[in-house]
Amino acid sequence: MADQKTIQNRIEKNYKHRAKWARKEGIEGFRIYEKDIPEFPFIVDVYKDHAVIFEKRDDEIDAEKFEHFNYIISAVKNVLNLPEEKIVIKSRKKQKGATQYERLEERNETIIVKEYQAEFLVNLHDYLDTGLFLDHRPMRQFIFNEARGKKFLNLFSYTGTVSVMAALGGATHVTSVDLSGTYQDWARKNFEHNKISLKEHNFIVQSALDYLEKAVNKFDLIFLDPPTFSNSKKMEEDFEVEKDQVVLIKNCLRLLSPGGTLYFSNNKRKFKLDPAILEMAVVQDITDKTIPMDFRERSIHHCFKITHLPKK
Repeated sequence: MADQKTIQNRIEKNYKHRAKWARKEGIEGFRIYEKDIPEFPFIVDVYKDHAVIFEKRDDEIDAEKFEHFNYIISAVKNVLNLPEEKIVIKSRKKQKGATQYERLEERNETIIVKEYQAEFLVNLHDYLDTGLFLDHRPMRQFIFNEARGKKFLNLFSYTGTVSVMAALGGATHVTSVDLSGTYQDWARKNFEHNKISLKEHNFIVQSALDYLEKAVNKFDLIFLDPPTFSNSKKMEEDFEVEKDQVVLIKNCLRLLSPGGTLYFSNNKRKFKLDPAILEMAVVQDITDKTIPMDFRERSIHHCFKITHLPKK
């Protein structure tokens, strides 16, 4: 039977190994626990000198689950030597569409979290997500390493962390497209904090779907990271990534320069690539290369490298 000692030992073992690795890498945001023990189906992420604990909230929490939840809070507190105010609890219910971005609190507090070449503004309290998707850390490095001298397009750009990496990597121009003005403001602050001039870069508050239909400018490097599902009031129709993938990729390829690269990522657990895309482009599944070493779940996202078909 799993008890307080079991979970504390696991958190201690994981943290000791990961914290050493993170210091060496220059990373301040990383995962130290991800449902390792079935009786403790929680996730614990470290952000600098804070910890975030995600619990998957059922409609009913029985006494044992409540006890286990208290155990993991105590374990994180003891192992990381953190005061209670630096441990953030988030309840992750099954999200639908726009609700995944609804506000939880109104603290407007941010901390700065270092990741390799960049520093990002992270908000641990106000939203379910923090402003920094930890599972995209390797992808941000892909973009940093490939961006030099290129025009970069970031679709569904969220808080612009991938855009920051492209700019720091030497992209000549970065366009970030997101429906949320709040996240575009956040993206600008991320740019400014990293001392990147906003002059050469665009922040477009628009549905990425609408942008893709009407845009004409070409890009050498594109990152497409749509939500699994969206029913935002600002959109005319509901969006579902598996259903809408062909039109998404087709429109991205239209904007992709000859010899350019499109990275297509999504978080739908059982996502299947539509065979029609294989007839439109050269596709390589690079998911394994883009899952961080601190993540146990290897299906946290799917990622594809897509390029134009060679000319006949």
